[in-house]
Amino acid sequence: MLPNVDYSEMPRALRHLLTRGQTEEVAMLPRRQFLKLAGSVGLALGAFPHLAIGQTTSNGQAVSALKPSQQPSAFVQIAPNGEVTIAVNRLEFGQGVQTGLSMILAEELDADWSLIRSRHGSNDPAYVDPLFGIHLTGGSNSVKNSFTQYRELGARARAMLMGAAAARWNVDVATLRTEAGSVLGTGGRKLSYGELAEAAMTFPVPEKVTLKDPKDFRIIGRPATRLDARAKSSGRQQFGIDVHLSGQLTAVVARPPMFGARLVSVDDSAARAVKGVKAVLRVPLDRGAEGVAVIADGYWPAKQGRDALKLEWNTAAVEKVDSEKQLAQYRALAAQPGARQFDADMAPLATAPRQLEVEYVFPYLAHAAMEPLNCTVALTSDRAEIWTGSQCPGLDGAAVARVLGIKPEQVEVHVQMAGGGFGRRFSSGSDFVVEACEIAKAARAAGLNVPVRTLWSREDDMRGGYYRPMHLHRARIGFDEQGKVLAWDHVIVGQSITTGSVFEQFQVKNGIDATATEGMREPYPLPMRLTVHHPKLNVPVLWWRSVGSTHTAFVMETLIDEIARNTKQDPVAYRMQLFGDKNARHKAALQLAVDKSGYGKQQLPAGRAWGVAVHESFQSVVAYVVEASVRDGQPILHRVTAGVHCNLAVNPRSVEAQIQGAAVMGLSMCLAGSAITLKDGVVEQSNFSDFTVARMTDIPTLDVHIVPSAEPPTGMGEPGLPPLAPAFANAIAQLTGKPMRQLPFKLT
Repeated sequence: MLPNVDYSEMPRALRHLLTRGQTEEVAMLPRRQFLKLAGSVGLALGAFPHLAIGQTTSNGQAVSALKPSQQPSAFVQIAPNGEVTIAVNRLEFGQGVQTGLSMILAEELDADWSLIRSRHGSNDPAYVDPLFGIHLTGGSNSVKNSFTQYRELGARARAMLMGAAAARWNVDVATLRTEAGSVLGTGGRKLSYGELAEAAMTFPVPEKVTLKDPKDFRIIGRPATRLDARAKSSGRQQFGIDVHLSGQLTAVVARPPMFGARLVSVDDSAARAVKGVKAVLRVPLDRGAEGVAVIADGYWPAKQGRDALKLEWNTAAVEKVDSEKQLAQYRALAAQPGARQFDADMAPLATAPRQLEVEYVFPYLAHAAMEPLNCTVALTSDRAEIWTGSQCPGLDGAAVARVLGIKPEQVEVHVQMAGGGFGRRFSSGSDFVVEACEIAKAARAAGLNVPVRTLWSREDDMRGGYYRPMHLHRARIGFDEQGKVLAWDHVIVGQSITTGSVFEQFQVKNGIDATATEGMREPYPLPMRLTVHHPKLNVPVLWWRSVGSTHTAFVMETLIDEIARNTKQDPVAYRMQLFGDKNARHKAALQLAVDKSGYGKQQLPAGRAWGVAVHESFQSVVAYVVEASVRDGQPILHRVTAGVHCNLAVNPRSVEAQIQGAAVMGLSMCLAGSAITLKDGVVEQSNFSDFTVARMTDIPTLDVHIVPSAEPPTGMGEPGLPPLAPAFANAIAQLTGKPMRQLPFKLT
């Protein structure tokens, strides 16, 4: 029997199997109840997040110079026993941000790391990204954008605690110092933060603080076990899908077979007869579609009710995208004039001694997170509470307010731990959150005044849209015998992610979505003409881990390698030559991977080859040197050595984990079956049985090495993905003499 699992929602046979032989019941105090209990006995500094807005000085004057996101009251809670709970202004969905941000704040707070805990923020204004001014987890910005913010939060809280100690001892604060969660004075005097927290709340928040010299860091830069590791490895971690509120019901939605389709007729008599079903309701869905929500006292009866529905759909008015026809359309479009991002002179193409003419094809990709989408909604006459793993709770909260006809301040978003996401939990239209609110609103109108949790099945999630867009690349490249590129004519065809979203005004310039072209040309000094086409199709698209670099890195790094092979140059030496006197971080990352892998020095076993790729995304550089082979016509990845330049590594252990996870996800793109395809408007894949992800048997030996740096950290959640596939492809090309022109790989 597993703790914290509601077995009533499972099929009876499975429930019996899991509970068979159980002899004792595990009693646990839920985290939410624990926090309430702790609050009742004296959570001090930051016990009430709304004080982030109302914090005053000792003279009663508002601290107008400090924004809510700069004040420690919303971020730091100190219990009488000295435990420090740090609120993170990002969604934790596997990237380790709860630990990383907590390390940064704890460093400047001079906290005892063994007493550090963490929690999620909410849609409160205090938790916005300090650079973008919106609630956001994305773009590998969490540590990068909040590094200084969290250092200052810790330093301000520390100053307030020292002020409280100075007042209690009636001494000059300059005579005090802090260490491991205590304020130390002369004569051996010592006060713990827990003893001082309540008094510290009455002290003014300093507008300016002095931060530590990096040489004095004792937490930042040292490998730390993640704060959520024990809960997740023991099965005790609660995710959004695990939310259980008093009286809660569960909704499962019958969705149209094609995006945007609407209902003609509904026969729900059999569904209503299923035991546990409370209501069957027609509801509006994303992008003008309709669906039927079956609401029941658990997931299993709701699913059984959905299976019993007899529905007729009107699909005549929606475009029926077909992958084969779409590719033909893209090829035709690639031959047409289009918007230009780079526009170098292409005249040298006609006389170049050597030429390449290539085409690359990349499919739609599902996010396929371990935890399918879910959202729980509790409504009253004038308020809404939302429980979900949200990458943008502020945007989602505003969408909730619009749907329900209330004010944004009447919406509270409780950000939940998420089991993955890779971008899917942040859509500009807040699709799955809006859907859950429409269902809760309809349920309330039907007399069900209880919280409603909308759960997506794996099949719903896989077929629910918002994929990484399909792309086609074409290039004509002219170069000389030494590998100098004389002209590079390039075309990209693919849907725009940001057109029509809140980011269009920032991301779309001259008709070109910057997310589609990021990673092109740089860091190589290439004379490139880049033409871009953004067709509009009835397939919802969204960012996917590392966004445009998922395809641009593959194209750039395999073509650079191909030019090196055609001119009989070592691919590492060729890249280093192209970097020239610039791009020191690229050179350092690549050289580190080369040195640690044994490339050029170590003799590989027969049938294996080296593959190399290096790419910058989100201001971090990752280089891979891989060993690969081909066995029975299938590519095999044996070993991966990574060189990483992310400036200061706040938690080297998390950097290593992110590279490992991103590399495995990059490997998945290469494997047969890792594509979302459509036939006559219907998505053909539905589960992991027909959408491939890397299994344990596919995983190579993976070594991660970090370039030392004291510069402020850059992004790390996504940069490990883009260069894996091209490094693997380059190794296969070395073995077979056949360049890889598509993902997933096709060797025959």
